[in-house]
Amino acid sequence: MALPPKQLAQNIDPTIFLDVSEASADAPKQAKYYSDKNSRAANSDAKLDSNQPKLDGKQKFMPKTEDAPRPTKAKPVTPTPPQKPVEEKPQETKPATALNPGAGQSGKPTDTKTPDEKPPTPERPRTLKQAMALQPSSQLAGQQMQQDGGVKRVALKSSLDAMATPFGDYDRKIVEAISQRWYDLLDSQQFADSRTGKVTVYFHLNPDGAVTELKTTANAVGDVLGYICQEAIQQAAPFGKWPSDMRRMVGTNYREITFTFYYY
Repeated sequence: MALPPKQLAQNIDPTIFLDVSEASADAPKQAKYYSDKNSRAANSDAKLDSNQPKLDGKQKFMPKTEDAPRPTKAKPVTPTPPQKPVEEKPQETKPATALNPGAGQSGKPTDTKTPDEKPPTPERPRTLKQAMALQPSSQLAGQQMQQDGGVKRVALKSSLDAMATPFGDYDRKIVEAISQRWYDLLDSQQFADSRTGKVTVYFHLNPDGAVTELKTTANAVGDVLGYICQEAIQQAAPFGKWPSDMRRMVGTNYREITFTFYYY
């Protein structure tokens, strides 16, 4: 899923949002993607001297550098009704004797404590791949993109060139909110449609976060699945107010947004 604003400030070239997992300290000189963090093109091992990294994913529609599962929702805990306290009957006391040294006690202890059992120690990861798999992912859900190429720059994970902009953090929250609502709507209807393709929805994003002028400009999956995409945007809105830096850079009273949904 991509969020390419059509109308950005003139000095910002990237127009397609990219979800960046591995941030770079410095920005690339040129990039067709923007994000909330800088990213430099890299591969996990030295590749050919290409202008784009190699990615071994399964889809060619959405820029994505790694697989990320959908976040699972925590199930609501059903509250248990409060139980009435059980009234304890007073124990019968007996006079202390040599065979009965304490009032109400026997000569031998009745309850024995078992030693605390230590939880099993989890097995330590033996490879870097196993260690990285144990780390919680902050990536937006999606599959890694398939792309031919290879760059000489080496990093732990493959990455694409992306520039951090004043729009990046704000737009990432929009992508996350719309994506989650889209998944929820699909789950609630239990769609079993096997159609593949994309739906492109255009709208105006206003400074107060409201959405207007919403319309579908491309639909390759039919009316029902296309309608779900529009509903995801309408139900996720309104979004937050524009940050002051973003408002100054836009220079108009709305942004033109094209949001693309991919069914694959």
